[in-house]
Amino acid sequence: MKYLHTMVRVTDLDASRRFYCDALGLTEVSRKDYPQGRYTLVFLAAPGDESAQVELTHNWDPETYTGGRNFGHLAYAVDDIYAACERLQRHGVTINRPPRDGRMAFVRSPDQISIELLQRGAALPPAEPWASMPNSGNW
Repeated sequence: MKYLHTMVRVTDLDASRRFYCDALGLTEVSRKDYPQGRYTLVFLAAPGDESAQVELTHNWDPETYTGGRNFGHLAYAVDDIYAACERLQRHGVTINRPPRDGRMAFVRSPDQISIELLQRGAALPPAEPWASMPNSGNW
């Protein structure tokens, strides 16, 4: 058995691509429109690791999605948790659970999918502004 991908339904493909690619740092692996089914699939992966992918499914007809919290979360290891959170903030992303411990942070996608960021290897020493930053919302 081999892990292939996780599918996330998105309401605004452009906003989701900006979040997942520009802010989070994933790359687009493939994209395919299915006019007969009225949807688009976009596959994303972390640079250098195309074996674990996220499938963004965009249904062309408007829908309201609820229950993002019961989905759980996507998790990514990052080389520098502080730099990753700074990049996300520069893109207007709220850090819901700051990396106070130098190890773990949570953010949310435009469709409220929870994303966990974990420091690769040992935790970084606690640093400001993260060490004293409160939680924002839920994750």
